[in-house]
Amino acid sequence: MTTAGTPAIELRGVTRAYVSDDDAPATTALDGVDLAIGRGELVAVCGPSGSGKSTFLHLAGALDTPTSGEVIVDGADVGDLTAAARADLRNRSIGFVFQAFNLMQGLTAAENIGLPAVLARRKPADIDASVADLLDLVGLAARADRRPSQLSGGEQQRVALARALVLDPPIVLADEPTGNLDTNAGRAVLDLLLASHSAGRTVVIVTHDQRIAAQAERVIYLRDGKVAQEAHARPAPANLTGLLDTTVGS
Repeated sequence: MTTAGTPAIELRGVTRAYVSDDDAPATTALDGVDLAIGRGELVAVCGPSGSGKSTFLHLAGALDTPTSGEVIVDGADVGDLTAAARADLRNRSIGFVFQAFNLMQGLTAAENIGLPAVLARRKPADIDASVADLLDLVGLAARADRRPSQLSGGEQQRVALARALVLDPPIVLADEPTGNLDTNAGRAVLDLLLASHSAGRTVVIVTHDQRIAAQAERVIYLRDGKVAQEAHARPAPANLTGLLDTTVGS
């Protein structure tokens, strides 16, 4: 449910262009995008390869800065921040879930979940309590001591989601979180994302998965770096479903 006030994420006239090293023309990934995502909103971002989805997520996650325009995340203008300040914003406000899990192979499930809290210098007792709660939440308490290679893809993604939540961020960004999972594992991850939204977080999911798009409060469809269409209803309307059928990850 969206709450009133300052948006969680806002793009104002945002363009992001990439310049190659071989004197080729710049590639414009986002082109003059105006977009606001409310606090507590559940949004799916869809579109074909090259539409700007990943660029949008990098900007929304303060991993990148715009070529022009303003990106406001949790009240901070990302373009005005130093690299260190952007890192602090990410640690404080944003949890990331990646398609490829991005787990540390030498750490256990519990250690992977707790790693952001360790880096943030939280008290060990607080970390242990948070990790235990999150292992219960994602149904992996019995596998806390397993390393990623000993877990299924669905289990690894649940660990990644728990890691994203360990610092209790108000914003969760997920990049194709079900892309590498079978139907049952994908459903379990989707349920956890929906539960995270129900807990009051802003959840933004880049996806080509219709199950996720159908659950979102709003679906934003990008094409050629622009917002081509928005839908505000559950489930996704028929005219958008056809678009989702043909999309692939960026």
